Amino acid sequence: METNALHIWPRGQFMLIALPNMDRSFTCTLFFPMEGPTSFATVRTEVEIFRFFEEQFPDAVPLILDLVQDFQTNPTGKLGSVYCSPWHVEDKAVLLGDAAHAVVPFFGQGMNASFQDCSVLNQLIKEYDNDWGKILSEFSRTHVQNGHAIADMALENYLEMRDHVNDPSYIKRRELELKMEHIFPDKFIPRYSMVSFHRIPYAEVYKRGEMQFEALDTILNVFDDLSEINEETVRKYIT
Repeated sequence: METNALHIWPRGQFMLIALPNMDRSFTCTLFFPMEGPTSFATVRTEVEIFRFFEEQFPDAVPLILDLVQDFQTNPTGKLGSVYCSPWHVEDKAVLLGDAAHAVVPFFGQGMNASFQDCSVLNQLIKEYDNDWGKILSEFSRTHVQNGHAIADMALENYLEMRDHVNDPSYIKRRELELKMEHIFPDKFIPRYSMVSFHRIPYAEVYKRGEMQFEALDTILNVFDDLSEINEETVRKYIT
């Protein structure tokens, strides 16, 4: 198994992932419902654990040496998102980081979003010369939307990882995204790249992403063969 890559076993309502470590081992996490016909509530005993993994992840079973012990003894956590507004109380207090916008981990942006809070707040402190009432009200007014946007995108990315990565139509869309980025490097930046490699505010990323998805759908409805797509044909359908 490739030691420098994230591995995903998508199964619709749940998924197993393996994150690479520096020592060439992996940390595996099962994202799984707490309740339901196939859930932590119904997979508990040694027999149930082996049966579940043999049915759902047979190629992973030989790689997890202490499967039953790991499954039964490692803690089971819960994921959640925080949406709140405003993030301040007059000139007296302000929420930053997870207190304001905890997110699920599927975009890898939890810490980055918190650093962004600090950057935005620092700029407002300079701009409004320590007028804390103005600083904090502007922080909420301009930045809450970014916290909500990254929370939404993290959830959407989970659905992509869990449900869509093996879907031929999804794979074709991703191929088209990369081709569009190659044709229009200054104008078309895929949403993941905007989030991970640029300092574009999350709310703006979300807005641009929705426009991109609409454009991609338009092109995919016209072309079956992506090799036919070039700058001229793309401009005809999205301008």
